[in-house]
Amino acid sequence: MNAVMQDDAPRKTMVNPAKVAVKQPVSDEQRRQVLDLRRRHSLREVAEATGLPLGTVKTLVSRSGAFRDNDQHRALFTLPPIKVSQETLPSVPELPPQEVVTGDKEVDAVLWLRSIINTGLAALIELAMEAAKRIKTSHDVLERRYRDYLTATNPGNPFAAMSSFGFADLELLASRAIEQHQLRLEGVARFDGDLLADTEADTFCIDALRGLEASGQFGDFDKSEVAARFSAHPELLPHTLADCLYELDYWNQLYRLRNAVDRDASDGPAEATARDWFVFSLLAEIRPRNKAEALAVFRYLIASQRDDMTESEAILCNLIG
Repeated sequence: MNAVMQDDAPRKTMVNPAKVAVKQPVSDEQRRQVLDLRRRHSLREVAEATGLPLGTVKTLVSRSGAFRDNDQHRALFTLPPIKVSQETLPSVPELPPQEVVTGDKEVDAVLWLRSIINTGLAALIELAMEAAKRIKTSHDVLERRYRDYLTATNPGNPFAAMSSFGFADLELLASRAIEQHQLRLEGVARFDGDLLADTEADTFCIDALRGLEASGQFGDFDKSEVAARFSAHPELLPHTLADCLYELDYWNQLYRLRNAVDRDASDGPAEATARDWFVFSLLAEIRPRNKAEALAVFRYLIASQRDDMTESEAILCNLIG
């Protein structure tokens, strides 16, 4: 009986220590290599290149946080919130004075209506568009007559006639004027009227590139030097393509707000322009996390009309893998 019980008792399996796989620790150098490769390659490609298990690579990438949106970066490249203005506009805005400019009554009437529309005030624009209906001469004829006036009063200036393009298209002018007016109001509401002053993001760019000399026909900075300077501030680098698009949108919004106030100051400091192009180039280096992110970058290229830039082919190659 005892013998049977002993035979039925569970037996311990003896394991050969030589056959036990010992989990090797990952060195700091391997971690750096994994994160550096991941910016340009898929997880599987990184595993093959480093010789590490795919699961280990996934864990290292996930724990690093380097491929999640960078909150610190986004905090800097965010427009100030809109504040409610305490200023009030006059209840009945005044009309610009009507003047004799060309001597052609209809052309001068269009010039006056354009000055009203350029105020951007919806109430005045509505009155101007209603008055425009009383002008029966076609747009083409009015534009030709205004072009003849410009050519006659600016002899020898080949560009004078360009001011007549779209002269009588008041509907297009109205839509643009309203948009510009809204942007001016937004700029005041966000920046307390100090829109043309350097933002914190502008100041960061100026400090980061301090001492670099611009060169070339357009006064550009050397791209490799720009990249080195900005890369020296990893806490403010985009981690993802979504981060890149977020910052590029910041610079675009800031440009549009400034342009509505002063066209000559639209671009801001040259260092900010250099930052914009640096971030644009990162679209060719940072791997998309998913199809949605890749599609967002592709749509940005088309919408921003930057799809024909030098970097665009490399960006597209990065998106398709």
